[in-house]
Amino acid sequence: MTDAPFLMPPLPADACLGVIAPAGPPRDGTLAQVVPMMARLGFRTRLYPSCDGPTALGHLAADDDQRLADLQAAFADPSIDAVIALRGGYGCMRLLDRVDPTLWREAIKPLIGYSDLTALHLLRDACGRPGWHAPMPASDWHRGDAGWSDAMALAQRLRAGLRIGDALGPSLPAHALNRGVAPVEARLTGGNLAVLVALMGTPFMPDLRGTVLFLEDVAEDPYRIDRLLCQLRLGGHLNGLAGVLLGSFSEADSPDEVLADYLGALGVPVLAGWPSGHATPNLPLPLGIRVRLDPVARCVTAVG
Repeated sequence: MTDAPFLMPPLPADACLGVIAPAGPPRDGTLAQVVPMMARLGFRTRLYPSCDGPTALGHLAADDDQRLADLQAAFADPSIDAVIALRGGYGCMRLLDRVDPTLWREAIKPLIGYSDLTALHLLRDACGRPGWHAPMPASDWHRGDAGWSDAMALAQRLRAGLRIGDALGPSLPAHALNRGVAPVEARLTGGNLAVLVALMGTPFMPDLRGTVLFLEDVAEDPYRIDRLLCQLRLGGHLNGLAGVLLGSFSEADSPDEVLADYLGALGVPVLAGWPSGHATPNLPLPLGIRVRLDPVARCVTAVG
């Protein structure tokens, strides 16, 4: 598919990544590793002030004004080729009603991150801009060989870009949660289940009808996954899905029985075990593009 159009163009050889902290602060010792790790991957780096605090309310990397200013400045700066979050945590939701949507519609550079970044990805998606659900430098890259392997996979994807027809990852092994026999094509959206549910009742809850919904989570026991999925069901947000793609549900007992109970009754293709989320591997996954989910071949392909 080398002649197929790009859906997300490759970054230039001398790409500069703008590092922002729209959510939580870096853990001790991780901030100093970011620029050297970026250099090892061949990227130039600009660290925005929110990365270095001062922290606010005990759990935010900086106050709302600074985090918002950095977020918008990184997207407005033509010298920045992509914007990557330092880490997740919590805080992105506090910025949603203050982001300039015109700026985001005009800025084609990708947003990179996951977990709490789900809130910003969904807002970007609403503005017609895709992004990368992918590991972040101060929460993932420094975690041994597995974390660094994920960082290199992200760098490779950013340099290659994404074309129509590209596979988004490997074909998966069989999984008990898989459902369906016919492929579906639809826009891929979603991210962290808890963050998605937290948007219910706000103007920023996306319309999930007709989409392939990607879900992952961490440290949520099965009864909590039940509660979150029940909220989605009672709110009507599981109605009309085109399909479901399940990433990792890590650091808790397996929620597979609960997932099967909610998703098996939807009558749509379900593909489970996708290597994205809070576990490793955590491969880059493009959100906001149309994909073909094939539950028989157990693969996902970019289509537009």
